[in-house]
Amino acid sequence: MPNLDSGLRLLAQRKFEQVHADCIAAIKVDVRNPVAYFLLGVIASEHGKYDKAVELFSTAETYDPTEPHYPTYLAMSLSTLRRQNQAKSAADRASRITNDNPHLIDTIAVVYSRAGFHEAAIPLFKRAIELQQGRANMHYNLGASAQFIGDFELASTAYNNALELDPSFYRAWASLVYLDTQTADNNFLDQLKELFQQNGDDSDAKLQLGHAIAKTYEDLGDFETSLSWLHSAKKGKLNELRYDRLAGEATFKAARRTYVTESESTNRNDDDQASPIFIVGLPRTGTTLVDRILSSHSQVTSAGELNVFAELVKGEAGTLSNLVLDADTLNKSDDIDLARIGQQYLERSRDLARGNDFMIDKMPLNFFYAGLIHRALPNARIIALRRGAMDSCLSNYRQLFSTQYSFYNYTFDLHDTAYFFRQFDDLMNYWKTVLPANRFMQVQYEDIVFDQEIQTRGLLEFCGLDWQQGCMNFHENTAPVSTASSVQVRQPLYSGSIGRWKKYGNKLDDLRASLESL
Repeated sequence: MPNLDSGLRLLAQRKFEQVHADCIAAIKVDVRNPVAYFLLGVIASEHGKYDKAVELFSTAETYDPTEPHYPTYLAMSLSTLRRQNQAKSAADRASRITNDNPHLIDTIAVVYSRAGFHEAAIPLFKRAIELQQGRANMHYNLGASAQFIGDFELASTAYNNALELDPSFYRAWASLVYLDTQTADNNFLDQLKELFQQNGDDSDAKLQLGHAIAKTYEDLGDFETSLSWLHSAKKGKLNELRYDRLAGEATFKAARRTYVTESESTNRNDDDQASPIFIVGLPRTGTTLVDRILSSHSQVTSAGELNVFAELVKGEAGTLSNLVLDADTLNKSDDIDLARIGQQYLERSRDLARGNDFMIDKMPLNFFYAGLIHRALPNARIIALRRGAMDSCLSNYRQLFSTQYSFYNYTFDLHDTAYFFRQFDDLMNYWKTVLPANRFMQVQYEDIVFDQEIQTRGLLEFCGLDWQQGCMNFHENTAPVSTASSVQVRQPLYSGSIGRWKKYGNKLDDLRASLESL
């Protein structure tokens, strides 16, 4: 039976069968052997079986709570499953017993970062870098967390340090571009284009680099060239991850069916103290802006983009697909205990409120769940962001989303983006018709930009909050921002993004045609 270190070395060599056999033999000798359960957990994790990995890592930690590998790997598996609250708890345990192992320290910091606790992550990233020089990814991780808390100087230094160690680190190049406005005298076009060519068929690299090049040309005012580079950036991923319109339409239709009238609903959660605020809508349409306005209030904390509600619905529905959000799962809503989901949601998110009375969940795609959210959490407020159709579609197409999840596959093609927007528009109009006006509110992004105070007062009143002047100065909010808007929301409101699509001339005529009357 290998010990922990030798077992990890064998697994790094992909000798899974050998380690698996040794672990099973060890457990037959000693059913409480923590190393065996841990190594089996690593095997499960390497094969994408994260639920099983969680079970095995938990068992290992139970049998030996003094070994930092166990809660660290448990935390990372929970984070991969997007169970961020549980992941943070495991990371807390790991951080209390970790030694000077830079890999473990970096891993714990990544878990904190994913959970939105960047203030806990940054010191750990720095410590990992001190312990192990020469790891470009550690500098990159530090830069990402620094960017999210608004320390752009530290972020820039960290990204540049990563590139000194690995000049081909395309994620660091892309992050540098998005950190600041590019100019004719200060840009990285030569390096970005060279790397774009060097990466050949690597669709992930080309997606990141192409978006960075497109952003540079947009900053330089060359919008047609920018759009051309966006098309090039997305080409590889479009072929790999094409949006399934039929499945998408079925999901939108299933979402509509989740609503029942008040008299029909038996799944009520009447906790008077439960007043989460859900900010929903298409990404890049002002959701982060509203989140920052409201979280500038002394009684409100933003928990970031949580996937908790969706995961609870998926777990209760028990559908067999590997998708958290799909028509089959939503169609099972009549068979699930929504009161229990509401209670579990409050329990899982309680720590993320950080002691405040009101907590914001800013997962944009929760707009699919508005009907279910109202039934499970009848006191919750749902704020839906709207933005002009052309700007909405262009901003989604311009955005570099994670490719780990199929939610955003519609953004690889402008026609698919327009198709998705039409479905979204229909669903928002439906929610506005059927949900109570004191629980569901639509807000126009353009109205906030041009009439900030009136819209802010309306948002606060809707949420049951008193007026605080700090909400007008949202750009001074020091809380972390773990979204693509981490730079923009630290600046005062500006109207430059309204009507941005007009700068692309006739290159967006096909998009206009796809949107039809919208």
